[in-house]
Amino acid sequence: MTLAVVSDIHGNLPALDAVIDDIASSGADLVVNLGDSLSGPLWPSETADLLMALGWPTLAGNHERQMLTAGTGDPATSDGFALSRLRPDQKAWLAGLPGHIALASDLLLCHGTPDSDTAYWLHRGRPGAMRKATVEEVAAFATSHRLALCGHTHVPRTVTLQNGRIVANPGSIGLPAYDDDGNDPDIAEAGGPRARYLIAHRHAQGSWSIESRSVPYDFERAARQAERNGRLSWAYVLRTGRIWTA
Repeated sequence: MTLAVVSDIHGNLPALDAVIDDIASSGADLVVNLGDSLSGPLWPSETADLLMALGWPTLAGNHERQMLTAGTGDPATSDGFALSRLRPDQKAWLAGLPGHIALASDLLLCHGTPDSDTAYWLHRGRPGAMRKATVEEVAAFATSHRLALCGHTHVPRTVTLQNGRIVANPGSIGLPAYDDDGNDPDIAEAGGPRARYLIAHRHAQGSWSIESRSVPYDFERAARQAERNGRLSWAYVLRTGRIWTA
């Protein structure tokens, strides 16, 4: 089995289109989406239509949950902008997405960790930066699944645990960096304006191997869309893969 894994699209339609084209050449049997698909000042409605038509197994990330929370409607925010562009049928699709999926007995999909859509699994935050979690820190969240897939940090990473269990993060298709100034502030930067996803290969003996992919796309089109919608910081991130510091 060959599995393509995408996450954190954030309404970036040109990036998603480029990844779909790349997946077509990969021989993937199935594509799964780990969530945070629409939030942001780009193309939330158009991205929703495409994902609904594709029918991939798709998770609700923290932004899906936040977008559907009562009172989240300020169009100046990423969640509010996206929500204001969605039709009722698209909102209903979002509301029906699960928080995690056990796709098979040895395969788990989640957005953050198995228990939280906001916790980091493969990284840890500290003010102004984000570091790689140690193997022991990763193992603290681990399940019995041979392969567990997570998103949320926007930074690709694969960790192999005891007995060959793997936890892998594909990185972000649509937003290569972000600044989270919540209770545990951090800066996540993948670096470079590319769309990232991964291919997971399940071998005959049941083990998995991971191939990270980085796909060029028309990031200038996405940056101009962010500018048209008044989000200069997003435009900078989309062009550079780095955090806006002005």
